[in-house]
Amino acid sequence: MFRVRATLATIVVAGVLTLAVAPSATAATTIDGPIDLGTAAPFSVLASSTVTNTGPSVINGDVGLSPGTSITGVPPAVVNGTVHATDTVAAQAQADLTTAYNVAAGLTPMASGQGDLTGASLTPGVYAGGTLSVTGQLTLAGTAESVWIFQAASTLTIGSGAIITVTGGASACNVFWQVGSSATIGTGAQFVGTVMADISVTAETAATVTGRLLARTGAVTLDTNTLTAPTGCTTTPGTVRTSPEITSGPPPAGQVGTDYVHTITAEGTPDSEYTVVGGALPPGLTIDTVTGVISGQPTVPGSYPVTVRASNGSLPDADVDYVITIAPPAAAPAPGAVTPAGASDAGGELAESGTALSATPLSLAAALILSGALTLAMHRLRPRRTATV
Repeated sequence: MFRVRATLATIVVAGVLTLAVAPSATAATTIDGPIDLGTAAPFSVLASSTVTNTGPSVINGDVGLSPGTSITGVPPAVVNGTVHATDTVAAQAQADLTTAYNVAAGLTPMASGQGDLTGASLTPGVYAGGTLSVTGQLTLAGTAESVWIFQAASTLTIGSGAIITVTGGASACNVFWQVGSSATIGTGAQFVGTVMADISVTAETAATVTGRLLARTGAVTLDTNTLTAPTGCTTTPGTVRTSPEITSGPPPAGQVGTDYVHTITAEGTPDSEYTVVGGALPPGLTIDTVTGVISGQPTVPGSYPVTVRASNGSLPDADVDYVITIAPPAAAPAPGAVTPAGASDAGGELAESGTALSATPLSLAAALILSGALTLAMHRLRPRRTATV
């Protein structure tokens, strides 16, 4: 009995000592090039409900509407492209816009908490804020390969007369504004980039846009504007990558001589590889670098701190610390031990009724005691004889 309790206690302690620490860094979603607009790329204007123009706007690029049916003010607007009013081309462009919008919204910002960007000279990267605005000059300094992505959780406001400038060979092809509600380009502003608004986009009088005004669910409204969709853009969009994040629970405790299997899993794109970068697995266990499976038969009891890393080439890697405890082997039954009632004997079956169990020192002692008790009882029950004189 003592041995059984000791083994159970060991297992309970082993389970308690199997600890996990949260990964050392939060997963990040990145892109190594421009957002893929798909079939929405040729459009200077793409709306969902209506396209409305006032005055002699010039639109250098396609105009699309889906699923709405109302395009007004064309002419007097001049469209140096194709008008797609509620057709399959516009519908597909809207679908591709939604995909691009979600990609832009899902990227991990390099700088958060942004607001008024006036006066800044920004290097390439992802910038995020609640309400973004430009009321004066904004400079985007980079090269032809540089990409800027701005995430506005609420609105984007480009003030009257504001100017956005790209320098160093940077291209309007690679400037994107993802807007959680609606965007406004103020009177006389000089705007650069592709607006992807969840609701609507308004360009006020005489604003110029080197880029695109794309609205997912609402309208695009123009007033004597000049819009030019970027040309000569790369045909190879950026690849979206998500760094690993370990999703599996901690490895359980094990026991010497008993098969052990546990799988480490991680989310992320592309798939991760798994390596031990600190400490060591218990002797007898190995990890498959492709599947993350820890397996084998432990050979030595003890507690083993180990750090497992999931990596897929997109930083940060995911490191997680464990302590795997291996219990001693199960104790063998003592020689001559009685098989408990209801348990299987060595052959897997209890003896049939009427068949005696094999004699053991304990069963012999019990039999002798029982025999003595029966003899004494029978002696007391015998009738006594009375002597005759």
